[in-house]
Amino acid sequence: MMFLSWNRPSSKQQKDCIMTSGSFNYASKHIGSTAKHVSSLQEDEDLLKDGFLINHSRVLVGSGNETYEKGKSALQSWRHFSFDWTFVDPKTRIQNGNKFCVCAKEFVPWLMMPLQVVYVKENNINQNKASISSFGFGSGTLHGHLLAGEKRFSIELDENNQVWYEVLSFSKPAHFLSMIGYPYAGMRQKYFNHQSTTAVKKCCLST
Repeated sequence: MMFLSWNRPSSKQQKDCIMTSGSFNYASKHIGSTAKHVSSLQEDEDLLKDGFLINHSRVLVGSGNETYEKGKSALQSWRHFSFDWTFVDPKTRIQNGNKFCVCAKEFVPWLMMPLQVVYVKENNINQNKASISSFGFGSGTLHGHLLAGEKRFSIELDENNQVWYEVLSFSKPAHFLSMIGYPYAGMRQKYFNHQSTTAVKKCCLST
């Protein structure tokens, strides 16, 4: 099962995709695993044994609480997904259990790939006169997505007043096309991470 569109997918097409997609296309024991620290994920033997590959990016995007709030706002409004070749409906609410579509243009057709938010985490801690804050959410792939797995986007203000943007995921092919083209899919993931980081940086520097 694949969800394709020759034109930029409409709201109705995305809704139909979500309604058809059903449940997660990966094992329930792995749901929520991206909430772990990257080192714990890399040492998860069950995950590796099941054939998942881990993709990780963590980049400094600025400093200070104002920068953190701008980064958080960027994630909440899906600015980290707003490109010519891929997007998420910016009206999509980031809340546990909510389903949505990532729309991506690959060559001629657009792909609609259904996901579901599996957790939302936000922390604010005052420690040694320093404010430590973080916001992030993880989403898992549903049936009809070319990949099986989960991805977390997060923004963090650390104890040194630095702001970090992090993308952490695990995935494997879930369709014969992605099996054939998985090296390409991996390359596109890295390209997305780069563009997503650039977009978040731009939002953080905006006045």
